[in-house]
Amino acid sequence: MPKIERRTTINAPVEKVFNYIDDPMNNLEWLPSVLEVHDVTGSGVGTHWRWVYKMVGVRIAGESTTTEHIPNERLVTKSKVGITSNWIFTFEPHDGGTKLELNIEYTIPVPVLGKLAEKLVLGRNEREADLAMANIKDKMEG
Repeated sequence: MPKIERRTTINAPVEKVFNYIDDPMNNLEWLPSVLEVHDVTGSGVGTHWRWVYKMVGVRIAGESTTTEHIPNERLVTKSKVGITSNWIFTFEPHDGGTKLELNIEYTIPVPVLGKLAEKLVLGRNEREADLAMANIKDKMEG
């Protein structure tokens, strides 16, 4: 299972950063390849939503659920349909701002994309993680 780890410091209060990432509808703003987010239900642990993601030109529909929700400290979401993944966000107050850490573990849907696309996807996902963190930082500091 591939893994991605990213860290950044954001000049915004931890509460603001946590609340932004905690809202699945905001995925449309900071996750580059998310095309749709809908059917959001619940709050905190158990929040559930459906999404459509574009990976190397292929539309993949999936569902995610929040499995851990510690306000202003930790947020974990899991996807089991479409792309199997775990997204772990850790938030830490730092000099009036926020240290944000993101750890992602995911499986590549090889039957959908094909074995040849697997290496391309790995590199692309690394770049998308960089862009996602930059987008969060821009939204929170802007």
